[in-house]
Amino acid sequence: MYKGRVNPAQTLEKTGITGVKTVYYNLNEATIMQHAVRNDEGDIGLGGAFLVSTGQHTGRSPKDKFVVDEPSVKDTIWWENNPPLAMDAFERLHTDMLEHMKGGTYYVQDLFGGADPEYRLNVRMITELAWHGLFSRHMLRRPEAEEIATFLPEFTIINCPSFKADPERHGCRSETIIAISFEQKLVLVGGTSYAGENKKSVFSIMNYLLPDRDVMPMHCSANHAIDDPDDSAIFFGLSGTGKTTLSADPNRTLIGDDEHGWSDNGIFNFEGGCYAKTINLSAEAEPEIYATTSMFSTVVENMVYDPDTLELDFADDSLTPNMRCAYPLHYISNASETSMGGTPKNIIMLTCDAFGVLPPIAKLSPAQAMYHFLSGFTAKVPGTEKGVTEPIPTFSTCFGAPFMPRRPEVYGTLLRDKIAQHGVNCWLVNTGWTGGPKGGGGSRMPIRATRALLTAALSGGMEDREYRTDTNFGFAVPISVKGVAKVLLDPRRTWEDPDKYDVQAAKLVNMFAENFKQYEPYVSDDVLAAAIKPV
Repeated sequence: MYKGRVNPAQTLEKTGITGVKTVYYNLNEATIMQHAVRNDEGDIGLGGAFLVSTGQHTGRSPKDKFVVDEPSVKDTIWWENNPPLAMDAFERLHTDMLEHMKGGTYYVQDLFGGADPEYRLNVRMITELAWHGLFSRHMLRRPEAEEIATFLPEFTIINCPSFKADPERHGCRSETIIAISFEQKLVLVGGTSYAGENKKSVFSIMNYLLPDRDVMPMHCSANHAIDDPDDSAIFFGLSGTGKTTLSADPNRTLIGDDEHGWSDNGIFNFEGGCYAKTINLSAEAEPEIYATTSMFSTVVENMVYDPDTLELDFADDSLTPNMRCAYPLHYISNASETSMGGTPKNIIMLTCDAFGVLPPIAKLSPAQAMYHFLSGFTAKVPGTEKGVTEPIPTFSTCFGAPFMPRRPEVYGTLLRDKIAQHGVNCWLVNTGWTGGPKGGGGSRMPIRATRALLTAALSGGMEDREYRTDTNFGFAVPISVKGVAKVLLDPRRTWEDPDKYDVQAAKLVNMFAENFKQYEPYVSDDVLAAAIKPV
């Protein structure tokens, strides 16, 4: 039995999934929430938000993610980063999951990945949990009713948390599994209720498919000038660097906060919503994101709340520091209606340097941009994870290594070539520490200074600046910028003991150089020349 709106030629039964008791197709937000409450999946919160806990898994399970080792992808997958799964193991996994699903109730959402119709991907999301359907409606893009009537899925994702994988039978590591078959155009997710696996599976698929079409897939946020979509900017950055916060500038139009493509048409959002961290979120610092946590159908994930008043506790990370909210993009007042923009004029690479060494902004050449893109540097800080007592460097290539099916140089070369072709300005922006390391006399980079520097960069106010060449990293650093203390632009001067800065800088330089050795055989001479040299 099925209910809801669907292409009658594309019901589960007609696509080979039989024995399922009830299937609900493309339910709207209100109806999904009714099902989720009836299924005891969560609670309705203030303003009609949906409050849910994901149980054991409060984040992605990257060690349990596999790509099926198939002939058509054998020579193009970055296998060191994407553990292979044998084809026969995947077939057993698929057969066993479909058998497990028989007699159950499932929810189907037919959605688009990608705002640009020329490059979008038709995705069918089949979920055991009703609220996963709600999450997917927010995070992907929703077809119009007439488009659903003729919708043909290109990739299908089956998410069944109650299914437990068998490592011996299915060739995996644990009871949790995320397996992608590019030949069968199928993703199987089992043993985890964390909804982020759904959206990141789509991101991984698009990251594989788009480079063959000369489209650069990017783990970044993006915005454009108000009333001028051609004046766009993209913000690369790992978690905690300010990617979501800094792109949500009230003086610019938000294109999206996490995943985008860059084609000859310009840039376009892959998603239809945002998935924002809520730890220590405040109405004062981020009023629009804060407001979404009490708006209708927002999925509030893994947050502690008062069982009587339903008030959320933004400081309590006892469930996880990775608590989040998922909401449709139009909940942000300055969001773009099209989720598209022109070729970017500026690229911002955000890093949170907890060593207190990097300047608050630096200008990069195309080769330097590729170097820092491949490096993907930020730092874990004391207090964020158990056992972290001093800053620890984190290098995640392309600012999103877990989602990169191809070798990093594929994406790095695409980015370098597009930067050079279009004359894009590239900036490295440090939102981390200055005056010393985190926990060692340093203080967080003033947000006002960061915003002033970004405003100057995006408005063209950095073009007539005088620059110095940084002796440690080789990039260009402005000597003065209006509204920013001069001393802040020269990190060495912010330390009480400049000699200690030199020691710390040498330490970080060598970390960069050591990490980049893995890419040296694959990059061109200009990138090698731009590489940071060990001391």
